[in-house]
This record gives sequence, C-alpha cells and structure tokens, in this order.
Amino acid sequence: MNRIERTIERGGCTYPKGLTWSANIFGWLLLAVSVNAQTAPAIEAQTVLIEKADSTPQIQKVQTAPATEDQTIRPFRVNIPEEALIDLRRRIKATRFPDKETVDDRSQGVRLANFRELVRHWGADYDWRKIEAKLNALPQFVTTIDGVDIHFIHVRSKHKNALPLIVTHGWPGSIIEQLKIIDPLTNPTAHGGKAEDAFDIVIPSMPGFGFSGKPTDTGWNPDRIARVWAELMRRLGYTRYVAQGGDWGSPVSSSMARQAVPGLLGIHINLPAAVPAEVAAALAAGGGPPPGLSQKERAAFEALAAFTKKYRAYASMMGTRPQTIGYALTDTPAGLAAWIFDYNNGEPERLLDQNDVLDNVTLYWLTNTAASAARIYWETGGQSVTLASAQKTSEIALPVAITVFPGEVYRAPETWARRAYRNLIYFREAERGGHFAAWEQPQLFAEELRAAFRSLRAGVKTPPLQSGIKRTDLLRADLSVPGREVLQVRVDFDPGAVAARHSHPGEEIVHVLEGSLEYEVEGNPPVTLKAGDVLFIPARAAHRVKNVGSGKGSELATYIVEKGKPLITPLE
Repeated sequence: MNRIERTIERGGCTYPKGLTWSANIFGWLLLAVSVNAQTAPAIEAQTVLIEKADSTPQIQKVQTAPATEDQTIRPFRVNIPEEALIDLRRRIKATRFPDKETVDDRSQGVRLANFRELVRHWGADYDWRKIEAKLNALPQFVTTIDGVDIHFIHVRSKHKNALPLIVTHGWPGSIIEQLKIIDPLTNPTAHGGKAEDAFDIVIPSMPGFGFSGKPTDTGWNPDRIARVWAELMRRLGYTRYVAQGGDWGSPVSSSMARQAVPGLLGIHINLPAAVPAEVAAALAAGGGPPPGLSQKERAAFEALAAFTKKYRAYASMMGTRPQTIGYALTDTPAGLAAWIFDYNNGEPERLLDQNDVLDNVTLYWLTNTAASAARIYWETGGQSVTLASAQKTSEIALPVAITVFPGEVYRAPETWARRAYRNLIYFREAERGGHFAAWEQPQLFAEELRAAFRSLRAGVKTPPLQSGIKRTDLLRADLSVPGREVLQVRVDFDPGAVAARHSHPGEEIVHVLEGSLEYEVEGNPPVTLKAGDVLFIPARAAHRVKNVGSGKGSELATYIVEKGKPLITPLE
C-alpha cells in the first residue's frame, strides 16, 4: 500500500492549535488521484536541463505533450556544413537578374542597381560563420512539444528575482531579430538600467522557422503556438512570467493573454491589433476614412490604406498559395533576399544593417524554411494582425502594454488602443524605430520593456534560493470555478533545511511523503508531521517549514489559487 492510500485510510492529521481541518472531498480527490499517476519530469529551480524524477507521481499530463513525447530539453549548437555554404555562393553567382525598373523610385519594388550590389556582397564578402559563432556563444536548446522540435535561446540573468520573459519574432524575421536585446535585458546594469530591471529571456524559433521543426499537419496558428509557448515555459520551471511580441509575435502573445495560459502575468506588443471595426470596414471598402476621426486616427487610417494597397502583396500570396511561392523562394537565393528586403516598402534595406539582414536571409536559406514559414499566413486565412475584432482583443483580461514605433506599419493611436484592450497598463509612442524595433533600436526597446513590465514585477518576487530545498512542479490545471486553478508541487528538504517564512494567496493542503517536517503557522507552537500526516494551511497564513529528521523530508503541497496571483509571498 503506498503512502497516499495509507493516508486516506488512516485519516490521521496533526495541525497547530487554532487551525481548523477543512479539507473537503475535492481535497481528498486531489490526493487520491495521485495513486495511479505516472512518473513526471522534474524541473529544478535555476537549472536548464530536465531530469526525470523516478519517484515523483504525476497527476495530469499537459495537453500539448502526448504521453509518448520526449519532454527532455536538449542542448543545441549550430553547425552548418561547409558544402551548404559553397552551394549557396555558387547559386548566388549564377543569379539571373530581371531588367531595370521603369521608374525612378522603389514603387515597383527592390531597385536593380542596389540589389545587384547586395547580391555581389552576399556572394563575395559576407561571412555566415560570424553569426554562427554569435549564436553558439549563447545557451541554445531544443525540446519537442506537440510533435514539433522547438529551438530556443535561454539566457538567465545574474540578478536575483529576474522577471522571466518569452519573446516571439515574426515574418520575415527570426531569432536574429532579438539577439541585440539579450544583454540589455539580462544585464541591465551594463546598459543604464538597475538590477531590479533584469529579465531571464527565452527566445524561441516559431514552428517552421529557423532551427525549429517544420509542422507536417495543419492548424499551426497563433492559438496553437501560444499553447506550445506555455508548455515551454512550464518545462523551464517558470511559474510566473511575461510575454512580448511584434509582427506575428503580437497575435501569439495576445493569444497567450486571451487564453490566460498558466503563469502569464501580462504582455507587451509593438504591433497592436487596435484597428476598430468601423475603420476596418472602411479599409476593406477601399474608400475614404469614416467620419469623426482625430488627426492621429486619420494618419493611422491613411498609413494602413497605403500599406494594404501598395505593400501587402506578399501576405496575399503567402496567405493563399504558400507552396507556390515557396518553390521560387526555395530555389533562388536572390529571390528569397528580394522577398525579405522589400518588406514594408523596403524597411530592411532602409533601416537595418545590411549584414544583419543577410544573417536573417541566410538563416532562412540554410534551414530551407521559406515555404514552412510562409504557411503561418495560410493558417490564419489572410487574417490581419492589426484588426481588434480579428484578434479578439475584447477577450483579453490580462494586463497589456504597448509601445508604438514611428516607422511601424501604422502608428496605433492611444484612443484605439484603449478601446481594444480593456486592461491597458502602459502606452507610449517612441521617438524612433520601426517594424523591427528590437533589431533597429535594441537599447530603446529594452528600456521600453523595463518600463512596461515594472508594475508586474511584484507578482514574480520569490524568496532567494535556499540551500537544501528542491521544488518539483507536478500539476497546474483549471478548476470549474472561473479564474481559479489548482497547483501541486513536491518539495524535498535536506536534513536541517528551513524554508523562509512565507504565505500563499490560496489554501494549501500539505501531505507529508517522507521524513519529519516541522510546521510553524501564524505564530502557533510548531508541530511535527511525519509521513502520512496531512495539514491544512489557510490562505495568506504566514508559515515556515523545517526538516527536523535525520534524513530527507518531502511534502506534496496542493494549492487552490486565483490565476495571475503569485504563488509565494516572501515575508522575510
């Protein structure tokens, strides 16, 4: 008979005087369901690789992780064969160019003279090995989620209480977009910030992009990617974090907020879906703006109208025939480069360093992901990422922060943003930067994220790591009561280890698994519990735990809490 069965049979529990045992049938069911559970992966604080906890019961598997899926996190290193680079240069040298444009501006697209020089430089002077070395200097990993290998960069800050952040790129970008913001965010004291501004940063390659796997089934839209990102953060051991996104990263981050994925505190986006319904209707009709718009709103309307009529042909093609355009982009490096350099009326050519963009283009080429990346447009049926109704912004209750950059596809007016996002906690119009803001203005971008998320940091403050204590997250699941969830963790204490005085926003049911643990709750005399004993700790009750046995002590702790609230509040 295992310990959980024995506990239910014996029903023995000891608790401090003045506390009332009030575990109901639901509490017992949570304990009983562990009896037949399987082994769960253990996530230890401040580690990257996942271990298997052979003796840890798993209550429930995450829906995005099939039972047979390998959930380990494997180190990753870029190593492009020299033969692939030789082949690329050969193809570049054999480029057949079209005739010159018949206008004196770029209204027909990338101009021939400029592009010839770019292609010459790419084939003769550009060095892929430089960006490969930069990537390999960073901690990179791969894990399989929902049947697809997800590649990501994961850099932890040296500062305590760093706020975990997952950043999502878009198209025609990649993880190359975010490389310059890593150090300003994780090491703020070296870039004009304070230690309390620090982030742990996770930068995944979207499915079908870069070094991530290519989906072989349909349905890989922002909602599905949002669920995968939530599982990724869970595997990394983050229980409270924030998300950021631009371009396709905006609907992915917004979907995470709309779904209120476990642990997400709030989001920051730099391409908001703020366009109101009446403005969207006027744009679709191809006429003038609706009446009553302010000067800023009218400017936004005109920018959107120009983008739709002149600069969005790439989205129409990829949204309807990604496979067809994929043949051209996959066969000719020059065609792929022109396709990417022309984005947003040539923004990569106008505002970005030439070699930075070639790093990105070359990544697409070497990973053969032009077609697989294009399919995200098809998966969403050409749905605009800027329309409030299309992105269901009215359903987002979590905090939202927005920075508007002047070179963006459109400058979202604050009036539209506040209509679209009911919990808008931060809005600012930056003085410079465009669609690829993190790439173009990394220092400014980092400053924006520090300011945008400052008010949410209290939700992730945790006690400093204590020697001899290991926590393993087992379960996070929604309850039938809206806004409430159940969490279950295992905590192992080495002999003599003491947990600092703390509290929880929700009730806690403690089941001692092994050893002898001493509990001091709300100033009551300490009580010692042994294997099989159960203790109920009310919400917000201050308490501390100490291993008073001669060997290892372990507890199974079940919490019932409100979503978005910190699990632990340190009191000393």
